[in-house]
Amino acid sequence: MVAVDVLLNTNLETNAQTARDLESSGADGLFTYEGKGDVFFPLVRVGSETKGMLYTNIAVAIPRSPMHLAYQAWDLQRLTGGRFALGIGSQIRAHIENRFGSTWESPLGQMRETIEATKAIFSSWQNKTPLDFEGRWTRHTLSSPLLTPSPLESRPPPIWLAALGPKMTQLAGACADGLLVHPFTSQEHIAKHTIPNMLSGLQSEGKDPDGFVLTVGAIVGVHDGTQESISAAENVVRGMLGFYGSTPAYRTVLETHGWGDLQPQLRQLTKEGLWGDLGDLFSQEHLQTLSVIGTPYEVGLELAKRFGKTADRIALSIPQGIDSGWFTDLVRGVKTS
Repeated sequence: MVAVDVLLNTNLETNAQTARDLESSGADGLFTYEGKGDVFFPLVRVGSETKGMLYTNIAVAIPRSPMHLAYQAWDLQRLTGGRFALGIGSQIRAHIENRFGSTWESPLGQMRETIEATKAIFSSWQNKTPLDFEGRWTRHTLSSPLLTPSPLESRPPPIWLAALGPKMTQLAGACADGLLVHPFTSQEHIAKHTIPNMLSGLQSEGKDPDGFVLTVGAIVGVHDGTQESISAAENVVRGMLGFYGSTPAYRTVLETHGWGDLQPQLRQLTKEGLWGDLGDLFSQEHLQTLSVIGTPYEVGLELAKRFGKTADRIALSIPQGIDSGWFTDLVRGVKTS
């Protein structure tokens, strides 16, 4: 049965209680993203307070050293007793260069090397073997006993790669242990593009799909059936769709449905500073295709219908925030389908 995961807030003063409440309401896992706070710290805070899966979704990998990623992931895997997954992604060029002050040279090559280097470090630590990785962008050949953590009782942390385009999705299948699908997607895009490219990557390395974890993101809006509540849910979802849709890298999803011309229109609004107008460009058809909106139970049923037979996990993006009462009904809808 598909697992249901939700975003954990980054408020370190309250997120331990939030994590307990979410698990009590039915969440199978919790994830963080690279937003207003650090992506790892909140998971450290709740690692001993939870029982479900914890993962980064995502940690931006290109500006980080694989050694840094390895230490953080290793500690979280030990803290959680084997319930952590290192979710990484490339982000886009503007963020890498202008937000993180790093180098965007070959994102596909850099991500491949990050995965290979991090796995080499994991293997060295777990098996107590010499560390010897030399790549184009990173080199790891020094790991003295004083700097090497002890092996884990559980397996080393799996690495899940976020991907949207065909080449990065193929890379996830070939090199990673799982794929994180961005919530700006659709059932049709996943069926026509994501799954075939993922399988192509798996087959290129002779990997068994049964051992690979597919996590599908979904943008969700919930309401109580009243017109006022429906409008509020739709408006907040429109805003999130507009934010993501304005990014050129996500145009491929719109093109799946013949809506590629929408992306430059959204982009132009951001250039003019008209962020509040982005949602106005989305029709009811757009909403129905790119998000799931309804009462909590209806949303759960629809999520299971769209992704329950293909995904191992569903990672919910809920721009309204989460109420534990209705979240229980949403999970019930997913699980009873």
